[in-house]
Amino acid sequence: MSNSMQTNMRVYHRYLGYFLAGIMTVYSLSGIVLIFRDTDFLKSEKQVDKKLKPNLKVEELGKELRMRDLKADKEDSISISFKQGVYHKESGVANYTVKELPPAIEKLTKLHKANTKDPLFFLNIFFGVSLFFFVVSSFWMFLPKSSIFKKGLYFTLAGIVLTIILLIV
Repeated sequence: MSNSMQTNMRVYHRYLGYFLAGIMTVYSLSGIVLIFRDTDFLKSEKQVDKKLKPNLKVEELGKELRMRDLKADKEDSISISFKQGVYHKESGVANYTVKELPPAIEKLTKLHKANTKDPLFFLNIFFGVSLFFFVVSSFWMFLPKSSIFKKGLYFTLAGIVLTIILLIV
């Protein structure tokens, strides 16, 4: 391995690291918030009144309201009552509550949920490729014969093993 290659990798690694420090800060915070997505952490209740088609069945109502596993607590000829509210069959009006994150935090969580239809997916691809470059370039930070490099390989192996164990368990 030439000295200029090692020097260039260190320079690229350093400046890309500084650039990505901001992105990683935001991304890590949004990831932590997403861990609690199945709880009410940071969420507030909002009352929603939505006009739907009349006479929907429970399954259709769940799809229209975008509520997975919506279950009716009580159903009669007039309405369907469910945990979050009520749907009036004749008028098609649903009155229910939703729990939402504050708008700024909701935007942060979209970083992790971006798909190819969302412009944020370019940032996610850039971020992923940059992190992969970090992995590769980190092996040019020290000479392969040095003890630091060899210890680094053990830590790399430990990280891989820990990840595999956590995926299996």
